[in-house]
Amino acid sequence: MFGVVFPNRSFPMDISTFSQIDTFHWILDMNTFVGEAYDQVRELCIFLLNSFTLPADKALAVYIQSPGSPFLFCGAVTLSRPSAVLSLPWPEPGSGGEMRLTASGDAPLSAKIGVSVEDLAALPSLDVAAEKRIERLAMKVGENLFNFMQSFCGVDGSKLVVPMDILDRWFKKFSERAKRDPEYLKGFAL
Repeated sequence: MFGVVFPNRSFPMDISTFSQIDTFHWILDMNTFVGEAYDQVRELCIFLLNSFTLPADKALAVYIQSPGSPFLFCGAVTLSRPSAVLSLPWPEPGSGGEMRLTASGDAPLSAKIGVSVEDLAALPSLDVAAEKRIERLAMKVGENLFNFMQSFCGVDGSKLVVPMDILDRWFKKFSERAKRDPEYLKGFAL
């Protein structure tokens, strides 16, 4: 049906590595894979195997769960996108809704990766990591603009006043710096 690889950490693993919960849900207990160092595993490559036919309106969704936290959607694969390298932004243990610190008695809960067959239309964007990078980039560029404008601001009562050409000046400076230093824009995408 599907396989996974943890880049630089594992050989390809098939569905037999996962515990099947029901017909459409599988769980990989990260404790059996890396123990408590689950948060060091930052990427997962998931792929459909040739013999598996996923309906066009379905997707294999990937979720992660830190101990005591709810599952967090990471991305998905479909027939039109049969493989993907997904970032694993592990939430802080115990963050979110349920605050369960133990499964039964004293054993601490372990981190998990969940895979499920879901309706494609019900899922958020398939590339969560790309959306997060774009969001960070937009925030950093906006912050750069704000800081530039702030250095030229005057105050008129309760209003900030900026020169009319401030956006043109900022954009020219920003563009010239990006042309001179290719690494400059990379710093915004971190």
